Amino acid sequence: MDGYLGVIVIVALVALLAAGGLFLLLRPGGKTAPPPVKPPETVPLPEEKEKRPAPAGEEGEGATTTVPPPVKPAEPVVVKPELEVPPPSAGRMVRLRSRLARSQSSLGRGLLDLLSRDRLDDEVWDEIEELLLTADVGVAPTQAIVEELRTRVKVLGSRTPEEVRALLREQLLVQINPGLDRTLNVARHGERAAVVLVVGVNGTGKTTTTGKLARVLVGDGKKVVLGAADTFRAAAADQLQTWGDRVGAEVVRGPEGADPASVAFDATAKGIEAKADVVIVDTAGRLHTKTGLMDELGKVKRVIEKRATVDEVLLVLDATTGQNGMRQAQVFAEVVNITGIALTKLDGTAKGGIVISVQRELGVPVKLAGLGEGPDDLAPFDPEVFVDAILGD
Repeated sequence: MDGYLGVIVIVALVALLAAGGLFLLLRPGGKTAPPPVKPPETVPLPEEKEKRPAPAGEEGEGATTTVPPPVKPAEPVVVKPELEVPPPSAGRMVRLRSRLARSQSSLGRGLLDLLSRDRLDDEVWDEIEELLLTADVGVAPTQAIVEELRTRVKVLGSRTPEEVRALLREQLLVQINPGLDRTLNVARHGERAAVVLVVGVNGTGKTTTTGKLARVLVGDGKKVVLGAADTFRAAAADQLQTWGDRVGAEVVRGPEGADPASVAFDATAKGIEAKADVVIVDTAGRLHTKTGLMDELGKVKRVIEKRATVDEVLLVLDATTGQNGMRQAQVFAEVVNITGIALTKLDGTAKGGIVISVQRELGVPVKLAGLGEGPDDLAPFDPEVFVDAILGD
């Protein structure tokens, strides 16, 4: 009986120990944590799966690799310059008169001072003659002016400053000849544009004058096409393009070294096609000593005349070159039929007498005067404004 009870007690103790150990294992503060709950697997959507790159080492069949499209470079933004509205040609020289007066005042003041002397002897007349020659009036015109002044002074006798000024003004105007037709021939011929050919030696400001002339004509309400036939100077076409863009004038150009006559022909054709009023062709600045280049200038004119007539041939001269400019003018006149002269830098020289001498030698009028560096400093030449600026108010 005692043995039986002992067995029961031992079984009961084992059961209690087992229950206690289980309790220690399951209580919250126990050392053994329950295993983590694995979250449900997320299945990617089809479009997401297509965008996900294949894991490393799993490329091949069944792997999805998306290559992004190449990024297209942004096209450069071309900003067109705002079109400018140049002032009309009327009254331009009057507005620029002060610049002319500053450069020519020494000539006018010197002549007035000499003629106002109480006694005009041979020595004074020699000074007057020298002053006129220094101003590039030329030998023959100078002699004519001095001779006429001597005769008129003898008739007048005593002279007031007003009489001296009127006398000198009259003689200068006679030599400049206000009766010459200084109109630019830029009128359309029915359906055909007028053509202006601009010629001259290197360094006279020919391309700049071409661009400024375009502004003059656009200011007068005309549609202009420019021909960049100076294909020997790399920057000439770009320079003319800038002038044209500013006023909305189309520019016809060719590759560097192209045949100038071909470019001139294309510009003329474009002017007719675009129903322009005027085509202005800028030619290369040719040295008058190079006969071959001068012959080429004649070719340019002949090729243009296959489509149209050349209505105006403007010779651009630098007023500061004096008598050297005269020699250049004479050579150009032998090659092409010059119809007018554009004198540049007239505001920067006291040698305004070149207006008289160049007209006398060539028999063609000065039609345009460059009186500054600004874009609108080219003006139709006005003889009376010119003489008044020389003599002052």
